[in-house]
Amino acid sequence: MSHPQTLFDKIWQRHTILEREDGAVLLHVARHLVHDGSAAGFRTLRDRGLKLRRPDRTFGTPDHYVPTHTRDMASIAEAGRRDMVTALDRNAADTGMTVFGLNDPRQGIIHVIGPEQGITQPGLLMVCGDSHTATHGALGALAFGIGASEMAHVLATQTLWQGKPRSMRVTVTGTLGPAVTAKDVILAIIARVGAGGGSGHVIEYAGPAIAGLSMEGRLTLCNMSIEAGARAGMVAPDETTYAFLKGRPYTPSGEAWDQALAFWRSLPSDPGAVFDTEVTLDGSAIVPMLTWGTSPEDAAPITGKVPDPADQPDPERRAAMQNALDYMGLTAGTKFTDIPVDRVFIGSCTNSRIEDLRAAAAVVKGRKASVWAMVVPGSGLIKAQAEAEGLDRIFLDAGIEWRHAGCSMCVGMNGDLVAAGERCASTSNRNFAGRQGRGARTHLVSPAMAAAAAIAGHFTDVRQLLDA
Repeated sequence: MSHPQTLFDKIWQRHTILEREDGAVLLHVARHLVHDGSAAGFRTLRDRGLKLRRPDRTFGTPDHYVPTHTRDMASIAEAGRRDMVTALDRNAADTGMTVFGLNDPRQGIIHVIGPEQGITQPGLLMVCGDSHTATHGALGALAFGIGASEMAHVLATQTLWQGKPRSMRVTVTGTLGPAVTAKDVILAIIARVGAGGGSGHVIEYAGPAIAGLSMEGRLTLCNMSIEAGARAGMVAPDETTYAFLKGRPYTPSGEAWDQALAFWRSLPSDPGAVFDTEVTLDGSAIVPMLTWGTSPEDAAPITGKVPDPADQPDPERRAAMQNALDYMGLTAGTKFTDIPVDRVFIGSCTNSRIEDLRAAAAVVKGRKASVWAMVVPGSGLIKAQAEAEGLDRIFLDAGIEWRHAGCSMCVGMNGDLVAAGERCASTSNRNFAGRQGRGARTHLVSPAMAAAAAIAGHFTDVRQLLDA
């Protein structure tokens, strides 16, 4: 009998072509996702006279540089970025790969439409020139971001050289409380292990609190694995996964579905499988979270206060905390619920799915926003579904902007910026200094918490609004 294997081990082994003496492994890439930032990779192909190796396994959409207030390309002020969006359509025409273009109703953020279309499936090895490719691991795939030279290699060969990461299992026990979401869970995990805690690892999230998450929640969870320093994040496929995938455009059907399902059921980590690192959190103790600093590890419960660097014994960490507070314009000891906000952004590949929009709308309904806010759906199909459910009207009636799909304020494109010194409650994944604009102060929260901040004008415990 072979020794027990992890989910990660099984997928890695299945996609290994050969291993060099130095440990580098040549991997077969099952799916390659591209976006409007992938132009350099295709330019390399042309310069070298190479062809796209597997057009049938290459899928793309423009997302990073597209405007969200209109579909008019002329509104993209920077010609270089406009050219990157249009280049994707040209590259699709030249190579035969599938692209969901700007005027395609299926267009959206690449990490949203992959699962939505059923392109993402359990057991696949997937790559994309974007760090948040880890999102796709929510369906039991091994997915990670790659650089520009690696992208060109995959386009030309459908393979990739990699060193094998270590494995980590993060087990979240118990049951999540009311209004506690996957965003709160991943922020709690990163606060626990640190922004470098997963460095060199692939994380498998496990435990009853994880099993109880919807597929949308698992996508949020895996999306921010990179913020814990991990190479990838994964959740073992289960009945939630299979129900989500059934009937989607690119998933198998008929007899092929039965065969795929049998394979997918073999993927979860075997009993007794050994992980290099184990971490356990009590899910029932997690409450709605927010970040206070300039790293995702600077996260704390909404019920708390801004921490005091003087309480930190490590001098390097103490200095980093003070620098973060200075940038964020915060004073130690301030209650989080006393911190005002200037802007609210609900969107990004982390939190722009229909479940996220429903959660935000449930808080907003019948109320008025007291600060500027906007909602950016993750895809055209999500936008259409939200409009069919009347969610757009709830936001608009509250004075909140309703946009087209795209990355938007998460990456500060096309004027979707936070001004210097302004404070933003954001459902995105990064709160680095300047991420949403020079001098912008970003606090990461869940969609419900962002909506609550939009209504109150300051951070507030969303549980109190939902109980009102």
